[in-house]
Amino acid sequence: MLKQVKEKAQKWLESNIDDKTRQTISYLLDHDENELIESFYKDLEFGTGGLRGIMGAGSNRMNIYTVGMATQGLSNYLLKQFAGRPSIHVAIAHDSRNNSRLFAETAAKIFIANGIGAYLFDSLRPTPELSFAIRHLGCQSGIVITASHNPKEYNGYKAYWEDGGQVIAPHDKEIINEVKKITSFDQVKFNGDPSKIKIIGPEVDDAYIKLIAGLSLNPEIIKANQDIKIVYTPIHGSGVKLVPMALKRMGFTNIYGVPEQNITDGNFPTVISPNPEEPAALTLALKKADEVGAELVMASDPDADRVGIAVRDHSGKLTLLNGNQTASILFYYLISQWAAKGKLKGKEYIVKTIVTTELLTEIADKFGVEHYDVLTGFKYIADIIKEKEGKMTFIVGGEESYGYLAGDFVRDKDAVMACSLIAEAAAWAKSRGKNLYDVLLDIYREFSFYKESLISVVRKGKSGAEEIRKMMEDLRDNPPETINGSEVMMVHDFEKQKSYDNLSHLRYDITLPKSNVLQFLLKDGSKISVRPSGTEPKIKFYFSVRHKIEEGETLESVNNRLSERIKSIQKELKLI
Repeated sequence: MLKQVKEKAQKWLESNIDDKTRQTISYLLDHDENELIESFYKDLEFGTGGLRGIMGAGSNRMNIYTVGMATQGLSNYLLKQFAGRPSIHVAIAHDSRNNSRLFAETAAKIFIANGIGAYLFDSLRPTPELSFAIRHLGCQSGIVITASHNPKEYNGYKAYWEDGGQVIAPHDKEIINEVKKITSFDQVKFNGDPSKIKIIGPEVDDAYIKLIAGLSLNPEIIKANQDIKIVYTPIHGSGVKLVPMALKRMGFTNIYGVPEQNITDGNFPTVISPNPEEPAALTLALKKADEVGAELVMASDPDADRVGIAVRDHSGKLTLLNGNQTASILFYYLISQWAAKGKLKGKEYIVKTIVTTELLTEIADKFGVEHYDVLTGFKYIADIIKEKEGKMTFIVGGEESYGYLAGDFVRDKDAVMACSLIAEAAAWAKSRGKNLYDVLLDIYREFSFYKESLISVVRKGKSGAEEIRKMMEDLRDNPPETINGSEVMMVHDFEKQKSYDNLSHLRYDITLPKSNVLQFLLKDGSKISVRPSGTEPKIKFYFSVRHKIEEGETLESVNNRLSERIKSIQKELKLI
């Protein structure tokens, strides 16, 4: 392998690369064989989600050359797909990560060089605003430079289609094929005229924020509770301008920032990981909230598509909610208020992913709202919206990994929109003498108490990938008959696209696209889902358990019982 890697690195040195990249590769050849191998042992793969990798020099790194090859492949596909159009346009956005602006400008020049019009935001913007801009500006495609909530060493490249959603079949595979045809830098048209790039700014922001404000269901309640204290942090990311702007447009007047994290910095200096799913990422925001007596804390990730929140419990302590809990509050608020205002006409629907809490389904069923389950990934929620456009009305969609969307003018998860509507839900709760913690407990009492947990098993390298493959194979070929003393009633195998009913021994077809996911439904109402991550070297185990609260039972006792059930399941599966 070392011989092949050195030959590959030498080819890079002999090509037309910049001096800094040349110096880095020369250093690796002479001084760091391990890093040289990591940088060149394979090509950074353009997958169905685009590119994502560590930044640096080499074929297995995010740099202007790997970004350039991906962009040339996408350009070639667009030129074929829209050959009959007089013009083709793309929109481009980026987050706060190191090199994001460089990569975005590089891509814009390549599109221009290929005769494709390029709209580029004047500075960092949330990923969902890129989705909006594609539709608003009439583009045929779009890209955003971001690695979402990954550590600071990473960057990424996500491609979108003309509906504003991330590319899915058949375009995803066909774009991948075009990118694979780009085997040399010489095939990339790097030298587009930068003066032809159309810079966009406040005019798109204003149109986007105006539509978000239009989603408000209770503006009069916001007006009466406009001074509710809210702390928001962008965690050094692209929500820094748009989220406060949206909250103010909704009518909120008491918004506190976290000064240390309002600084746009791709090194994310105040956190280990800029991920609102990680409690540590909200430490400074929680501290600020206690200083000012805030009732609600919200934090978005670097590209502002995910949001994590904290609310005060009955003792006044700030409590972090997980993605399923926030989704339950948001879905309940929106659906119940649509019903209260007579907006439900029988053709409304919600969408969630298969690993997200079934509490959302229960809420939708109560109000007679149709629900759809999709594979993990917000692009599948966007696809349902596109499929139902003009036939049904989309209310809200969500996934357990802190991503939510309302309305249909954006086609990706949207923290700007979610923060606005979560704040409105908090004002609504306050108008009833409650807070969002009370709302969540009321939901549990009305439906069932659902508790979810996630364990990610990390297995790095080639041997790790093989171990993950073997774990899935064993579960698929030898599924358990019981788990934690409860019968496995149904097994959904999304790769084989079959469901197995262990009572009737009948098989049913799964109509969702093929995906390497297994799901076990237990007699006691538990749901266990297993899938390898598509972007990281890990296999994820999702646990969902529930209990219908009986008279006399306390929420604390039910919570403890469900925690023990999850722990027992995890022990039986040898995960703890």
